[in-house]
Amino acid sequence: MVLSNNRHGATSQPSVVHEGAADLDLAAVRSFVGIAEDRHFSDAAAKLGVSQQAISKRIAKLESFLGVRLFARSRTGADLTEDGRAFLPHARALVSTADQALETLRARRRALRIDVLDTRVASIDLVQTFYETVEGVEVEIVTSHGLRSARGALARGSVDAAFCRVDGVTEEELVSSPAYLEPVHVLVGRDHPLAGLRRVEMARLSGSTVWMPGNVAGSEWAEYHRFLGLAFDLRIDTSGPDFGWEHLVAEVGSRDLVTLVGEKCRLPWHPDTVQIPLIDPVPVYPWSLLHHSQNQHPALDLLIRNVADNHRPFDPRRQWLPDVDRAAFAADPGDRHRL
Repeated sequence: MVLSNNRHGATSQPSVVHEGAADLDLAAVRSFVGIAEDRHFSDAAAKLGVSQQAISKRIAKLESFLGVRLFARSRTGADLTEDGRAFLPHARALVSTADQALETLRARRRALRIDVLDTRVASIDLVQTFYETVEGVEVEIVTSHGLRSARGALARGSVDAAFCRVDGVTEEELVSSPAYLEPVHVLVGRDHPLAGLRRVEMARLSGSTVWMPGNVAGSEWAEYHRFLGLAFDLRIDTSGPDFGWEHLVAEVGSRDLVTLVGEKCRLPWHPDTVQIPLIDPVPVYPWSLLHHSQNQHPALDLLIRNVADNHRPFDPRRQWLPDVDRAAFAADPGDRHRL
């Protein structure tokens, strides 16, 4: 059953077409319910915001479509016929279902749902910049498991956009835009030999063990650091368990450990840790904005344009990216890549 709805009405109403399966005009059904409750065509028309002539035409077409009379008119009003009384509970159910469906969609459109992976990482800054730049947009922050969960969430519509490193996504309906190349820093304790440096050349890390208990097997960030380790002779130690950011920082501050963090990462403060930029080249983590091509949220294009306006493309002279990420980030920042 196909339902069409025009709550505001008009003097000219769409006709009910008899072609194969029955198509009920929901505006006519809504008018029928209104008259049944008020017993007057004029009162129901006023509540629906249409003329009495328009509501009369709706009922005439509905009666013609159903092949029965729904009302018996008199000087005192409009009373339901036996067929009208039989149709009324079903008509109310149709109107109620349509209203619930519309309200559900309106509720989902009150805020743009953005998956940021973690509220401590760079993607939260991208969303904050968007929120502070574009007026009149409500945002709901969602955290997840990155690309592994974003695929399904975008397909289901439970989120409107996701920030993640895009790797090997093959769904044709997902679209990726380059968002941000985040410089990678090294985090060490104050007693570590690197702690007194203002910058650390990548060659200095060669042969080091980098402790990253949060590098979950199968995650896009674990793969990024695997590529980084291969390129610069680093051993990535993922032994854990991962007890969170506070534990990571405390362990680095109290032991002879080296870890890597993003420049924008909002680390818990610790008096015994030092965060130092990496250079020659600067390894950068590739954040992309991922969305579903069929998503019609009115604020989604605003987010995409805002991210594109602030993105700076990959500079191979001073930055490092895994080969698999270079093509997308060397492209025009306004490009969108269907995956």
